Order: sequence, then structure tokens, then C-alpha cells
Amino acid sequence: MTAAPPIRRAPRRPRPAAGAGGDASPARLWAPWRARWLAEATRSRGCLFCRVARARADEADLVLARRPHALLMLNRYPYTSGHVMAAVRRHAARVHELTAAERADLLDLVALAERALAAELAPDGVNYGANVGRVAGAGFPGHLHVHLVPRWDGDTNFMPVVAATRVLPESLDVTWSRLRRAIAKLEPPAAARGSASGVGGGPGGSGGSRRPRQGRGRGQG
Repeated sequence: MTAAPPIRRAPRRPRPAAGAGGDASPARLWAPWRARWLAEATRSRGCLFCRVARARADEADLVLARRPHALLMLNRYPYTSGHVMAAVRRHAARVHELTAAERADLLDLVALAERALAAELAPDGVNYGANVGRVAGAGFPGHLHVHLVPRWDGDTNFMPVVAATRVLPESLDVTWSRLRRAIAKLEPPAAARGSASGVGGGPGGSGGSRRPRQGRGRGQG
């Protein structure tokens, strides 16, 4: 009995990387909400943080909290869900240009963001960063702001490794609502903060002019 001839397979051609041409199709990630940004990207709209500081459209601008000299807001194009930014209200580029009150309000909101993220999203870690100057990656150079990017064990999966794409599991409006709710539980009443610069939020703050009950509320930050 004659043995059947071996089956000959055509040699496999290496598949080029996505987007490199050849037979490979480019990776697609549908993000229709970016169309508006792309349409307006070339327009000069001034400084984002100056505009948001002047406005009072907190939900539309994703603002989470305000202080006399600083504000806290979600990043509209986040690296991970819960990516927030604390910015001074005044258009100042570097830490040494800030007044003591501005530095205090900025760090007060960084601390508030830490607590709100921990209470609502429970990250395993946080990346902090400030990009000063366009060459350093600042989207709005000239206006100092600090990024807080929450991180979780296992948040790097096959999508960013293989497809260079990050998956955000929650929409911005849901994240904003959750963090605003968490901040409302953490914040003292507005009357307790008074109309001062908010310097007394934490150890070492000057709280002599506040009532003891109010001072204890701010000391949680």
C-alpha cells in the first residue's frame, strides 16, 4: 500500500504590525465623541484653566471642587478613569510664582482628590505629575496644574500591551457624579471654610480665626 504524499503547506508570511501597511488593517477604536474636539482643535480658544476658573458651569466643565485660589476637575481625555487635575485659578506657570495662599489651595485640592479617589474608586496607587512647558508635555503651558492618575493592580492588560490602546470602563459623566458625591461627603459646609484662602486645611494650617468645630472639619484634609 502506497503512503499518501505529505501535505505541503504554503509558508506563512509574517503579518506586518497594525498600521504599518501591507496586508494588516489598522486598529480601530470607535470614539465618536472626539469628533467635536478634532473639529475645534485648530482653533485658538485661550487657556482651558482660565476659562473654567471664570465660568460656573461645573458639570459641563467637569469641575469637582473649587477654592478661592484653585480648582479641581476631571481630565476630559483621561489616561485612566478618575484622572483629575488640580489647577491654580491665576495664570501662573511655576510653583515659585505662586503666593502662599495659592500653594495652600492647590495642595488642599490634591489632598481632597486623594481622599475622594480612595473613597469612591479605591485605586491601588496614584501617579502624580506636573508638566511645565510645552516641551515637557504641557497641553496648556503657562498655567500650572497637577495631574492625579489613579492606578489599579492589573490595569495594564492585553489592550495597551498589544494594541497600544487603553480601555476606560466608565463614562466621564458617571465618574464626575461619583467623585462629586464623594467630595460632598468629605467637604465641610461652605460656611466652615469661610471666605479666606483655605490655608488651614491640614496639619500646620493657621486655624486660629476658625471655631474649633469648623477647624476639626478642615483638619481631615
